[in-house]
Amino acid sequence: MAKECFENDEIVSILNSLFVCIKIDRDERPDIDRRYQNAVMAMGGGSGWPLSVFLTSDRKPFFGGTYFPPEDNMGRPGFKKILKTISEIYKMKNSEIMEISNKLMASLKIIAHEKGEIKESTTQEVMLKMLTFLDVNNGGFGTAPKFPITGAFEFLLNRYFLSGFEAVGSAVTMSLEKMKKGGYHDQIGGGFHRYSVDAEWIIPHFEKMTDDNAWLLRNYIKAYSLTGNEIFRRTAEDIIYFVRTVLSDPEGGFYASQDADITSDDEGSYFTWTDNELKGILTDEEYKVLSLHMFSDKGRMHHDKSKRVLFDAIELEKVAVITGINLGKIKELLLSAKMKLLETRNRRLAPFIDKTFYTSLNGMMASSFLKSSCILGNNELKDFAIKTIEKISDLFIKDNRVYHTYNINGIIDDYIYFLESLIDAYEVTSLKKYLERADNLMSLCIEKFWDHENGGFYDTETDVLDMRLKNILDIPHPSANALGILLLIKLFTITNKTEYIRYAEDGLKYFATQAEEAGLNAAYYYCALDAYFDTLKLEIRADCNSKLAKNARAIFYPYKSIIYGEDTGNIIPCTRKVCYEPIREIKGLEDFINNLRGR
Repeated sequence: MAKECFENDEIVSILNSLFVCIKIDRDERPDIDRRYQNAVMAMGGGSGWPLSVFLTSDRKPFFGGTYFPPEDNMGRPGFKKILKTISEIYKMKNSEIMEISNKLMASLKIIAHEKGEIKESTTQEVMLKMLTFLDVNNGGFGTAPKFPITGAFEFLLNRYFLSGFEAVGSAVTMSLEKMKKGGYHDQIGGGFHRYSVDAEWIIPHFEKMTDDNAWLLRNYIKAYSLTGNEIFRRTAEDIIYFVRTVLSDPEGGFYASQDADITSDDEGSYFTWTDNELKGILTDEEYKVLSLHMFSDKGRMHHDKSKRVLFDAIELEKVAVITGINLGKIKELLLSAKMKLLETRNRRLAPFIDKTFYTSLNGMMASSFLKSSCILGNNELKDFAIKTIEKISDLFIKDNRVYHTYNINGIIDDYIYFLESLIDAYEVTSLKKYLERADNLMSLCIEKFWDHENGGFYDTETDVLDMRLKNILDIPHPSANALGILLLIKLFTITNKTEYIRYAEDGLKYFATQAEEAGLNAAYYYCALDAYFDTLKLEIRADCNSKLAKNARAIFYPYKSIIYGEDTGNIIPCTRKVCYEPIREIKGLEDFINNLRGR
């Protein structure tokens, strides 16, 4: 639409003569974007980007939509016609439009509802319902276009451990394997694209987002920790490689995203390949293996059939049978071919990278790096995450206020996601300064965002477009309210401050009915609910860098909180208000946790 409409001289002339045009960056102002997205959805216009919204002079929406072609096409009104029609109606029926916009805005405000109950049985019931939405052939949930629902993967992986229900584990691991094999996963440069336009995870929308990759890294590193499957470890390391080489500032900090395209009329040109290109880059043997394995007709681009997305179309074992080359040699040839393609691609003109720092995104990725560092034993990840935390703290936390980015006030996502990285930093380093900063930041969250009458965090500190919202939906990543409740539980476990668990209980009750209605799209709420009943506290009474402490941090348990005590060479585990005998050997801790599995 940017090229078709906003570079069209006639449309630009109409816009400038009939309207006051304002462009909002959805990344800089997600609070404004969310309100107008909700308004357009309420009109029946769908949601997404690009979003065009028509407002009254007091910023209230009365019409909007996502994609409009420049001229009438396939039953869709053209943008040119819409602009002229809207201008005429606004002049002729102004009073009616004002009334409509006022009613629409009123409908978007929070409506009081009955609080629900906190029931332990709920998570098992929800787990079984979520499985009914599984795409049993291709993995993931729903049909095309297909997004990874990372909050649901987190919840179901955790439930698999706690319930011992094998069908749940199979559903998630199958989904993660299918996603990894598709073109949705960048097979050459690592990391994942925005979403898949088809149900099979083959053709992606090529944009790469920091938040998507932060949460997918958690999914894959958790799946590896839980199952020991090397596919998940390698995929996690692929994500890390992409983030460190493309979305990281060497001095600390993570960038926001990488664009999908070089130009709007050649989608995915940076990431796709022609047959002649492959033949010109690879040896005959490399070409034979890679083309059989990854260069399938299913990967052809709709706008240019000569270009294809690489994905795992045929298993390597079958490639070995077809070619008569042994499997070990096949893997060597494939690795060599991928390295050559990466070197070639790195010489291409690359898509634009948005190098803006956002506090929320940096908190997400720093947390994911810290969690991964424990599982992989990778100190470089830990060090870069800590460097990022300090950099973002210096840039965007000032005078008891968190900023979203330069000169823009933070929303609840910025406070909560960064707070999580501080707790993770404490658990990984044992440095109390990070716990103290997390504790202080949660106090600020409660002061600035908490609804003391009903429960839950508002999204903004003050009204934006005459309203504050409270959201429990994981759109596109796990809800800040759900994570906030989970962190309240975690801080209660670590600090014993009873006010934290009271706030968590109020939040769980407030969102219970909304989460039930949303189901799959509020999956991370159920992580918080599970954590309320099944958090494991480990008091590590050992040096942070000791083998015992490192193994305790690496061992899998879905909801684990760590606190450090005096070094007496042991660990005290506590769960469900009961503390057990000190454990001195990692084998003893493994046995203790295994006894909690599927109970």
